[in-house]
Amino acid sequence: MIRNLLLAVLVLACSRALLAQENPGAATSAPQAPAKAKTLAPPHKFWDRENIWLFAGVGAARMLDYSSTRHFRDQGNEEWLLSNSVVDNRPLFVGIELAGTAASIGVSYFFHRTGHHTVERWISIVHVGVGVGGSVHNYLLKPPPPPLTAQPGIMSLPGR
Repeated sequence: MIRNLLLAVLVLACSRALLAQENPGAATSAPQAPAKAKTLAPPHKFWDRENIWLFAGVGAARMLDYSSTRHFRDQGNEEWLLSNSVVDNRPLFVGIELAGTAASIGVSYFFHRTGHHTVERWISIVHVGVGVGGSVHNYLLKPPPPPLTAQPGIMSLPGR
């Protein structure tokens, strides 16, 4: 499986490199006009003011997610994304939230290094939006209803 995936990536990389090569024997008819520059976000330092605020927002959204998840677990609701044992292990859950923040910063850095500065910013913006939206959802959850228990002295019959 992994070998096939690596082979496919290698073939795509080689074919793209071959397509980008110019035939050295072909004469160019006329000099081409310079291509119109794309309107991209201008380059900037990675740790500029905007990114610092965005990364702080990601960290805050992750901690809000931690707080809201602990709130609904304390009410007795079941976690569906992670297992309950992971969420109930507080140091592990804090570590997962910190790793999520670090991963978001790492993905933004990848896009920064490859020159995709608009995508770099949107990674954090979407992460904050999803984190805050999920936290609001967690806080709006009602506690589950108490389990039905049989009262002593009353016999319950099926269908009645």
